[in-house]
Amino acid sequence: MHILFVADPLASFKIHKDTTFSMMRELQKRGHRVSACEVVDIAWERGGLVTAAAREIRLTGDPAVWFTVVDGEGRLQRAALKDYTAVVMRKDPPFDSEYFYATHLLEQAEREGARVFNAPHALRDHPEKLAIMEFAQFCGPTLVTRSAADIRRFHAEHRDIILKPLDGMGGAGIFRVREDGLNLGSITETLNRDGAQSVMVQKFLPAIAQGDKRVLLIGGVPVPYCLARIPQGGEVRGNLAVGGKGVAQPLSARDREIGEALGPVLAARGLLLVGVDVIGDNVTEINVTSPTCFQEISDQTGFDVPAMFVNALESAVCSP
Repeated sequence: MHILFVADPLASFKIHKDTTFSMMRELQKRGHRVSACEVVDIAWERGGLVTAAAREIRLTGDPAVWFTVVDGEGRLQRAALKDYTAVVMRKDPPFDSEYFYATHLLEQAEREGARVFNAPHALRDHPEKLAIMEFAQFCGPTLVTRSAADIRRFHAEHRDIILKPLDGMGGAGIFRVREDGLNLGSITETLNRDGAQSVMVQKFLPAIAQGDKRVLLIGGVPVPYCLARIPQGGEVRGNLAVGGKGVAQPLSARDREIGEALGPVLAARGLLLVGVDVIGDNVTEINVTSPTCFQEISDQTGFDVPAMFVNALESAVCSP
């Protein structure tokens, strides 16, 4: 197989924990070819196919210089996306207008015969915070609104709440407002931009003290271990990007129930890899753009998550 990764700049990878790197390493171990490009390298000219200017790379095993370009001069080679065995979309959020347009280019490439994972239409159809609302039986009390009055009503009912932007990532823009309601008005104005932008509001879940668990679904099947991201130093957020401590642990019975319920539904929609965030017994986000935590789980448990992913990818590209 020859796999094209659409990702952030390779120079930005932190390979000791980067999930995309771990995918590339497993593919190369099996003898597959790996190429990489950025979203900016994808183009579609009238009357032609969707193409990407990409570099085929080889991983070196040296952390200091972790890859070399197969073409020694490092030239970009432009080719149609359909000419790769598969295209793996691993561009990190935010899901902004450029990301949105990229999904349309990738979907056109699909019409031309490319195999793209996760499927571009599914990336658009599953906003990572809003997607949980379809699975209400697994969610705590949640409200999505622009209305400051609605937020005040929700706070009055639940007393201790979390507010966050729908397009945030890595814990950015998350606020907790306790029973005293201190700064609720100011926080609401900041997040909803005086009614111009929607906000997600959720009842605070005390189980965050035991971690915000990342449950991975690969090919519709839950990985048997999750990564509990535990808040540190008085933080309410467990995200690794803001200093949370990642502790791998076996799935609980509830984690497995959630994974087995959501996995087949999401896989059938073209989502080969999904990261479901669970606090206590409740789903808080469904991550589809660039789910992570492969290396943390593998390093701590010995379970080979990248191998499970590549098995699923190989199976998917061989299916009709």
